Amino acid sequence: MTDIPEKQIKRLRSLINEAETSLAAAKELLVSLVGEDPVLTEKVKDKALGKIIEGVFDGQNMVGSDGKTYPVPANYASKSKLVQGDILKLTIADDGAFMYKQIGPIPRKQVVGVLNQKDGHYFVDVGDKQYRVLLASVTYFKAKPGDQVSVNIPEDENVDAEWAALEAAL
Repeated sequence: MTDIPEKQIKRLRSLINEAETSLAAAKELLVSLVGEDPVLTEKVKDKALGKIIEGVFDGQNMVGSDGKTYPVPANYASKSKLVQGDILKLTIADDGAFMYKQIGPIPRKQVVGVLNQKDGHYFVDVGDKQYRVLLASVTYFKAKPGDQVSVNIPEDENVDAEWAALEAAL
């Protein structure tokens, strides 16, 4: 075997890791769009667990302890009412499946605001502050711009959260 520079080997490993992460994210997105296949779900449960990464939910994604950003399915974030700052654990199975679990919810408070839409994004106005909310939550609650809604935000007023978790349409 010829001598391959260490730099090229590191680059190849990095490209393979990125490809595996992208493939796993694509599979997770497909599941969030069309639902889970029971046969595939059982196969994932039977597989040995691959890689486990902990990270912080940023309102849409998980920022892992490895510095990478991992897509969190909007349906999971919405259903779990994840709040910006929550700690998540991501298990990437050997076959590339992503499985998220909330392991450290931050203290939160519930506030009431008015739902608005601007440039295709949904916001909740609470006092003089605007919080983004996930489209999946808005459609689940069948909320419309102008509706009064209840959202969860970080309890700590010093946390400059951009996102809120939609709790209910009032």
